Amino acid sequence: MSSERTDVQVRPGAEGDLGALTAIYNHYVRETAITFDTAIFTPEERRPWLLSHPEDGPHRLMVATDARSQEILGYATSSPYRPKPAYATSVETSVYVAPDAGRRGVGTLLYGALFEVLAGQDVHRAYAGIAQPNEASERLHARFGFQYVGTYREVGRKFGRYWDVAWYEKRL
Repeated sequence: MSSERTDVQVRPGAEGDLGALTAIYNHYVRETAITFDTAIFTPEERRPWLLSHPEDGPHRLMVATDARSQEILGYATSSPYRPKPAYATSVETSVYVAPDAGRRGVGTLLYGALFEVLAGQDVHRAYAGIAQPNEASERLHARFGFQYVGTYREVGRKFGRYWDVAWYEKRL
């Protein structure tokens, strides 16, 4: 474990984080197939997303910051899996790390904190869709007990090509 990792703090997300969280997400929109959004967002356009993750309940937003500078290094969320009522005890989880904050254990710290707060909630399963290829994300999810359940082939089109999404689940 690097000494840098101890300089990372994780806390619930707040409205003041919106600009930095939007910038991190927009990097993945512009540069990768990790998200299937294809147009960048303004912070105001992302506000409903942020507000859909309160500080209690099953839909959370955890933010990692540099302990010294308070710069936001990444975030993890649990969101509704599907909108129909019978899915209420299932969540979809995701992690986004700032492009210059990789390899510091930020994703591991974020998921650890997210699953800790979910432990007291009425949540039965967590699901994660990972656009392929993404070995780092697959390793992170395996570390937290996610198991592979299947792949949607060529389910999304971005950057002029089709992408597969592998699905993983974790019992909570």
